[in-house]
Amino acid sequence: METFIALGIIIALIILILVKTAVVVPQRMEFVVERLGKYRTTLQAGLHILIPFIDKVAYKRSLKEEPIDIAAQTCITADNVTLEIDGILYIQVINAKKSAYGIDNFHFAAAQLAQTSLRSAIGKIDLDKTFEARETLNGQVVMALDEAAENWGVKVLRYEIKDIQPPRTVLDAMEKQMKAEREKRAEIARSEADKQSTINRAEGDKAEAIALSEGEKLKRINEAEGRAKEITMVAEATAQGIRKVAEALSLPGGSEAANLEVAKSYVKEFGNLAKENNTMILPANLTDVASMVTAAMSTIKQNEGQPARPGTTRSTGTAHTRTPSM
Repeated sequence: METFIALGIIIALIILILVKTAVVVPQRMEFVVERLGKYRTTLQAGLHILIPFIDKVAYKRSLKEEPIDIAAQTCITADNVTLEIDGILYIQVINAKKSAYGIDNFHFAAAQLAQTSLRSAIGKIDLDKTFEARETLNGQVVMALDEAAENWGVKVLRYEIKDIQPPRTVLDAMEKQMKAEREKRAEIARSEADKQSTINRAEGDKAEAIALSEGEKLKRINEAEGRAKEITMVAEATAQGIRKVAEALSLPGGSEAANLEVAKSYVKEFGNLAKENNTMILPANLTDVASMVTAAMSTIKQNEGQPARPGTTRSTGTAHTRTPSM
């Protein structure tokens, strides 16, 4: 029986020695080992054998990135507005020895320093710039923390402001300001639209007036060209008719045919004249159609080869007569 008790004690001592001597360090971890209360070494990931009852693992440090929640705090801006601001800090241990012996609690120290650095940064800017200067504020906090945390064996990776909460009265004033700003932009947009619309209408009226004037110009040019062409064609037709009449008069029987046409035209035109006018001046030899025809034919023969000048009128006898057109 005593043998079994002794054997059990020996096995327990062996297990205790193994626990005290064999140390397994996980990946991304570092253990700080002390020998008789003094720093001896930093163990990396893997299996390590220590001297029992002399060496011990004093501190265990994770090399992973650690987030630290920064509680909401009251900050005062440069224009004396109180804000409630909270955030989150990301740090990483890069030197386990410094993190163990450089400061007692680097998590608490980093959180407190982040709050004080943020209050200092907020106090330098106005309320209106607080919301748009988040990146700048984050950078200032990281810079202040990183400089101090170098002695702690800690690297400050980044700081992010989670929420900025102004007082209710300030929120109401900001809302009214934003509403006024939106109404201002809307009014400016409407005025710009009215201005552009007026300019477009003016340009349209101008283009319309130019188009109408160009159309009227082309119309008048076309009408003038048409009238000129008409006058030319009438003149050419008249000249052609005169030539035909002259050729017909020179043929045998031409004079008799001309006498007949003149007599017919005289009678027709005189009848029309009697229908259109109430008052007429009658020649003395009204019934003597033959003498009238003779006078007309003599005038035609006199003008053969000698055309009359424009604007002149030949007259025979004592009374003025109008030779009817053929």
